[in-house]
Amino acid sequence: MLAVIGGSGLSRIPELETAERRIVRTPYGLPSAPLLVGCAGGRDIAFLARHGLNHTLAPHEINYRANIWALHSLGVSGIVAVSAVTSLDAALSVGSLVLPDDLIDYTCGRAATFFENDACGVVHTDFTEPYDAALRRTLLEHAAAQDTAIAAEAVYGCLQGPRTPTRAEMRRLKNDSVHVLGMTGMPEAVLARELGLPYAHLCGVVSAADDASDETRSAASRQTIAQIRRLLAGGGDRP
Repeated sequence: MLAVIGGSGLSRIPELETAERRIVRTPYGLPSAPLLVGCAGGRDIAFLARHGLNHTLAPHEINYRANIWALHSLGVSGIVAVSAVTSLDAALSVGSLVLPDDLIDYTCGRAATFFENDACGVVHTDFTEPYDAALRRTLLEHAAAQDTAIAAEAVYGCLQGPRTPTRAEMRRLKNDSVHVLGMTGMPEAVLARELGLPYAHLCGVVSAADDASDETRSAASRQTIAQIRRLLAGGGDRP
């Protein structure tokens, strides 16, 4: 069973034939929403709305540990996390899909590890390659079979939010070689790594640094979410 974490614009997958709705209690509290377990495209899927079913949780308010723990408790084989992002790279136009291969974490104050009590001892997590290579490869092959273009090389920058960056901060991000930026990719990715869950980050570009108008963002969000839904619900060589 594959887990899908839905971000802004993807609070549900209409194509998901839901078998059950599970409320999972974890040592870290409740996840963002009940887990929807069902089938899409012939594959078992566990879906979690990251921001809540009605998009009520801001990025810094999300209980990332509860979310990842809840999915792990279901025995999922991996996680495909979906996010809306802003592009800092002209080659990654609004409306395109991106599967980052690296990241930079700019967040602060978020509970970012499961290893924090005396019983755990000191645990260092190898995060040199933040995304699972095999899951990324499977997603790219599946997208190619569905004639869906995905940019496979990009650095994702995770901001604290909920505010957007200043012009000076945008320049710094570009100098850091960030290609797309969002607010929810961390600590999600490292928490999945700590629990041994393969994790890949499927991003839809909904705005560009030089055009962040609400009209542009809304239209691009609909476009990218439609692409992602078709990809996740598609048949063939499924991820």
